[in-house]
Amino acid sequence: MKLNELFEKEASIFVMEDEGIEGVAKLAKRAKELEKELEDLESVVKERKEQYRKLLEEAIPEALASFGVRSLKMDDGSQIEIKAYYSASISEARRAEAFQWLRDHGHDDLIKNIVSVRFGRGEDELCSGLLENLRQNGYPVEQTEKVEPMTLKAWVREQVERGNEFPSELFGAYTGQKAVIKS
Repeated sequence: MKLNELFEKEASIFVMEDEGIEGVAKLAKRAKELEKELEDLESVVKERKEQYRKLLEEAIPEALASFGVRSLKMDDGSQIEIKAYYSASISEARRAEAFQWLRDHGHDDLIKNIVSVRFGRGEDELCSGLLENLRQNGYPVEQTEKVEPMTLKAWVREQVERGNEFPSELFGAYTGQKAVIKS
């Protein structure tokens, strides 16, 4: 039976058993129970994901390293291989400093500069003007700078693999080993 069919069956039982406001109260009570169950399940999923991450990023790579191997073929035919992985994230608090470092060290091509202007109806011709003209005319101009997360991650990988030094803490950079299990 599908999930939505179960819900419909459960809801209709409540309504049919108790006509009126009592039926609605039972439905609300059941909704609260389900909300609690969902919170508990989400907590378990979060915990299991963390356990899974620790197995792949810590326990298995450390165990294989203790035997001096980077891959292992298992009895069931699946293979475990240790691969490098990279992670990075610029915090809002260090954003200006990180962007300045990228500019000062010739990596400003990572920074995407987004300018947006809001116009009302019939103002299409004004849209073609330059940013300075828009500011002079009093139109609200928003400018956003950002580095795409995947671009930053690739850049970190490139810097690490080339042996280039960079302030990893500034970019929230993290490198590690990760077990990849293929069936």
